[in-house]
Amino acid sequence: MTSYKEFHRRSIEQPDAFWSEQAQLIDWHKPFDQVCDYSRPPFAKWFVGGQTNLCYNAVDRHAKTRPNDNALIFISTETDVEKVYSFAELQREVERMAAIYQSLGVKKGDRVLIYMPMIAEACFAILACARIGAIHSVVFGGFASGSLATRIDDAKPVLIVSSDAGMRGGKAVPYKHLLDDAINQAEHKPGKVLMVDRGLDKAFNKVEGRDVDYAALRSQFMDAQVPVTWVESSDPSYILYTSGTTGKPKGVQRDTGGYAVALASSIKHIYCGKPGETFFSTSDIGWVVGHSYIIYGPLIGGMATIMYEGTPIRPDAGIWWQIVEKYKVNVMFSAPTAARVLKKHDPAFLHKYDLSSLKHLFLAGEPLDQPTHEWIMGELKLPVIDNYWQTETGWPMLSTVRGVEDTKIKYGTPSFPVYGYDVRIFREDGSECDANEKGILGVVPPLPPGCLTTVWGDDERFVNTYFSLFKEPLVYSSYDWAIKDDEGYHFILGRTDDVINVAGHRLGTREIEEAVQGHPAVAEVAVVGVNDALKGQLPVAFAVVKDASKIATPELVAALEKEVMKRVDETLGAIARPGRVYFISGLPKTRSGKLLRRSIQALAEGRDPGDLTTIEDPTALEQIKAALSA
Repeated sequence: MTSYKEFHRRSIEQPDAFWSEQAQLIDWHKPFDQVCDYSRPPFAKWFVGGQTNLCYNAVDRHAKTRPNDNALIFISTETDVEKVYSFAELQREVERMAAIYQSLGVKKGDRVLIYMPMIAEACFAILACARIGAIHSVVFGGFASGSLATRIDDAKPVLIVSSDAGMRGGKAVPYKHLLDDAINQAEHKPGKVLMVDRGLDKAFNKVEGRDVDYAALRSQFMDAQVPVTWVESSDPSYILYTSGTTGKPKGVQRDTGGYAVALASSIKHIYCGKPGETFFSTSDIGWVVGHSYIIYGPLIGGMATIMYEGTPIRPDAGIWWQIVEKYKVNVMFSAPTAARVLKKHDPAFLHKYDLSSLKHLFLAGEPLDQPTHEWIMGELKLPVIDNYWQTETGWPMLSTVRGVEDTKIKYGTPSFPVYGYDVRIFREDGSECDANEKGILGVVPPLPPGCLTTVWGDDERFVNTYFSLFKEPLVYSSYDWAIKDDEGYHFILGRTDDVINVAGHRLGTREIEEAVQGHPAVAEVAVVGVNDALKGQLPVAFAVVKDASKIATPELVAALEKEVMKRVDETLGAIARPGRVYFISGLPKTRSGKLLRRSIQALAEGRDPGDLTTIEDPTALEQIKAALSA
């Protein structure tokens, strides 16, 4: 059996041979002439001359051979709807959506903006774009009008697909008024808006001549057959705007062939998924994980994919595990924050259901701290694997690759560079770090298949943003601090712009969070750097306690704060001690589980927290405001 080290080495030293083999995992309409064209660094083109189609690889080829196998499993605990689509049924729905698109004038290369909740029609909408060679741009459902308007102006869609409302925590979240406002603000006006009416917002207004009803059009195309449009491997498949951008948004542009190959290979080697198995990612289609591992990856790998509308704790904290049992989920993918949410609930929910089908759980989206990693792995008694990657890369950069070698899992680390990525850690002068020396994680290009090929409409910005930090050698900068131990395991220490400079000492927020979370009373924590006249910055911690009785009186609060500071002193030294530790009952997060660190920092510094439309629970910010003013 090949060792993973050898497998990775071959991918870097013999990339053409390596990726030619991986390319056999998808179907090509026309074979490629060249594996990689890297004649214009840092721009890379993969599988040049080849023609393929993402929708064909995700749906049609499986519908031909396994038409009745499960493909899409839609579950909404918000509306109490569950519906299973076979590959044949999914193909019919996608062809109907594609026929609707064509009737509305959408052609190859046109952009379609998708602003939808986690419903089955969103999956059809995405795959229908790929089917006819249109480029989709999914914007997180419920995103603020101003932010949506900038994305409309950047992508210039001919069509927007939306819904009257999403549902979250038992409450309808209306979308249509936000969309109308965004279109009014935008300079670019889409020709048509296709509306999926769920009956959740009785008050939404239809704009005559622009808005069309999905159900009515679908009824006209029940028997539609729309052949796939074969596209060149390097043709764009989608644009995804990176979250938290200000001013002109930054659209990550993904290709077609390279992305399909990267996802197919990752399902096989990283996630160890097989055709006929079931993949459950708890993310949202508005994020990159939703693109790669709800919509495309599992389906390309011949797996059923679960699309879930709901929270991890409604109706109770066992809902995800109930789904695992019912649909015999084999591979699950979630976020560290979700694990920390579950940690606050009775662990009996983890043991109530039959999880024997589940091979492993993957966590990504933010650093996975050691206490949470240890807890969830101990409770599940299954491998819990930390992934590290970015919107820009589209698939993991660091991970255990168990499909090649069952390497040891260490708590709190995403392990090793994934094949195809020449990952190194650099000092700020561009030289390479030694083992156990903190530096900036970078990738020596060409970036492997599946990564962004440029920034939509702005090649110069692509170069300046990602390849300007180090130029000799040319390096893709992750803008994350990292360290590699003697065994080659990588630890992510937080963003370079999340580094706290305390009296000249550079401290990663991750390191302080690990220390705070080591206190037995703390369930989760966010640490941010706050401006300080004397020291430049001071770390400030916002901690969620497991038991509210621990902070029932001011005396108990003061005592616990003192204990937490003492723990940081003992773990990292007094220089890392937080200026304050505030105890609150919840941290502000997006609904896919990412902490809104910038917003927390802004509040701590008395600034505007910015666009908060993606926040899961707005009361969490109110708690922070109250704690800061107390």
